[in-house]
Amino acid sequence: MVVPRGAAFWLMGGLLGLLMIAAAAPSPLYAIYQADWHFSAATLTAVFAVYVVALLGTFLIAGRLSDHVGRRPVIIAALLLEVAAMACFGVAGAVPLLYVARIIQGLATGAAIGAVSASLVDLQPEDRPQLASLVNSAAPTTGLAVGALAASFLVQYGPAPLRLVYWLLAGGFVAGIAFVAVLSEPGQHRPGALASLRPQAGVPRRAWRAFAAGTPALIAGWALGGLYLALGPSIAAVLLHSADAVPGGLVIFLLCGVGAVTSVLLRGTGARTAMTAGSLLLVVGVGGTVIAIAAGSAPGFFLGTAFAGTGFGLSFLGTFRTLSALAPPSGRAGLIATIYIVSYLAFSLPVIGAGVAVTHFGLQDTAIVYGCAVAAFALAAAAITFAGGRTPASTVVSVGAGAPRASGRAGQQAAEALPPGPCSAPLCVDGTAEAGGPSERTAAPR
Repeated sequence: MVVPRGAAFWLMGGLLGLLMIAAAAPSPLYAIYQADWHFSAATLTAVFAVYVVALLGTFLIAGRLSDHVGRRPVIIAALLLEVAAMACFGVAGAVPLLYVARIIQGLATGAAIGAVSASLVDLQPEDRPQLASLVNSAAPTTGLAVGALAASFLVQYGPAPLRLVYWLLAGGFVAGIAFVAVLSEPGQHRPGALASLRPQAGVPRRAWRAFAAGTPALIAGWALGGLYLALGPSIAAVLLHSADAVPGGLVIFLLCGVGAVTSVLLRGTGARTAMTAGSLLLVVGVGGTVIAIAAGSAPGFFLGTAFAGTGFGLSFLGTFRTLSALAPPSGRAGLIATIYIVSYLAFSLPVIGAGVAVTHFGLQDTAIVYGCAVAAFALAAAAITFAGGRTPASTVVSVGAGAPRASGRAGQQAAEALPPGPCSAPLCVDGTAEAGGPSERTAAPR
């Protein structure tokens, strides 16, 4: 069976979204697990965080493996792991199996995401060279938004609330395996598979100052995302005095969905403008949510979340473009990996601390202090970026002095890079998809 190239492209895009739908599906259920199984908020956030650690570690090690052994074997193996993870969720009756499920899911997502995103670059229509970049950017965070909201509706109104969503997802992944099995290999085989397992991460020495200046923006946005995906539904339940699962899914949908839409609609915004305006909007949005939580206002919390999502999407767009342009093309893979190391550490470690704090100080006080810290990082990011001054249009925007700047075609690609959406998994490890077109490395044979 031969799958038409255009159909294969969109089916692969759907598979990318499905991976992120599954990643967000447990979030609305955490509070229910906690109430039914009587575990602490620290345990809840740890269950969330082990997924992040497993995903990042697997991506750093296996993110380039499909360049050597082909896309199909890596994707099929990862989807089999996803089915196993969904099965663990589906039969879970205690916390240990939640840990197992989340770790397996992190391993599967980390292995699959690079191969799937590279396949999109391989398969994109020749007359639409920016399409893979657009889909790679929009699908992951949109999947997070849809996954959280859909799971919350299934939990609230469907049968077997702790099981149904996982069995549906398992069926989707089985269908995905069948699709990939009949797909012609979109990539190429080449030697060096073992060598590709050596992680690449690093920042050019002359770029350290600029990279450090951009770090507060990464920390602010991703730490906020971690809080929402782990404890957002619990905060919504407290403010609404309701155990209804839908508001918990809605709050994640707002943050991730608005962030995804913002990243796509404002993708033409300059890096420095996006970084500054996004950080300021993040301050406004998080400040609004802090005030709303202190006042016990659910509408204010949801409104502030929407503003925060706008700021997060725009800030990460500008930050990713700025930082990924600090290295020449030969060093961009390591730099992008470092961006995601910082992002995922901010995504997981602070929320573990928040979980511990909740057990001692309560959810409301912890959320207020956490929000203030995020706002402080966002404000610092805006101030640093604004103080960086203007740069000539012919160079890539830098957030600090003393950083090397890419020039020519490489600089233009970095300046126009469309990154994956906030809170989603990293994509092509060399940034090909973000650069807006297939490279020699990922170009499909004609």
